[in-house]
Amino acid sequence: MFTGIVEELGEVVRVSSTAGDSALVAVRGPLVTSDARHGDSIAVNGVCLTVVEAADGVFTADVMGETLRRSALGALRPGDPVNLERAAALGSRLGGHLVQGHVDGVGELISREPAEQWETVRFRLPAALARYVVEKGSITIDGVSLTVAEVGVDQFSVGLIPTTLKLTTLGAKGVGDPVNLEVDVLAKYVERLLGARLVDAGDAGAPGSTTAPGGVA
Repeated sequence: MFTGIVEELGEVVRVSSTAGDSALVAVRGPLVTSDARHGDSIAVNGVCLTVVEAADGVFTADVMGETLRRSALGALRPGDPVNLERAAALGSRLGGHLVQGHVDGVGELISREPAEQWETVRFRLPAALARYVVEKGSITIDGVSLTVAEVGVDQFSVGLIPTTLKLTTLGAKGVGDPVNLEVDVLAKYVERLLGARLVDAGDAGAPGSTTAPGGVA
């Protein structure tokens, strides 16, 4: 579990193809590797990866084909900057929001509007994710916890402060660049629970049912 507060701007050292359609990624990040051990979790641009090895400020991680297809990690090349965050520790402050590191889809940066103290950045998102994004709600973009400023049918915008622009990859992203998106997991749980209740209610009132609509047999 993560919080969406980027600890370090790392750099991809190498990307090597392995068996099947998976890959081995090596990332330089002196801070996040300072206490990293085999099996630890580190989020790379919002994707939770498991450390295979860590030495001299560089860690390696296996990336499955499924992850490469469902995220923007497949487009990474040596020299690319990446947002890094270690898994949250129990008892630590929750500066962002609960982030799983499970990417829901890939979005696209479609516009940037600089202002005096911040920058408004707009992204296109997959239609299947639109229902989970609400104004003033939380969303994770390339591992960065952000508050949604405005929502459209297939797009949304966020406001980026100078610190975010300077210390994460979002400051250098250009129009057309892909980004990893993770919506608030609470929204998905609520949808699942409400959907199950509606199904149960429909079954209870269906012809031939032995249960009354109020739930009493």
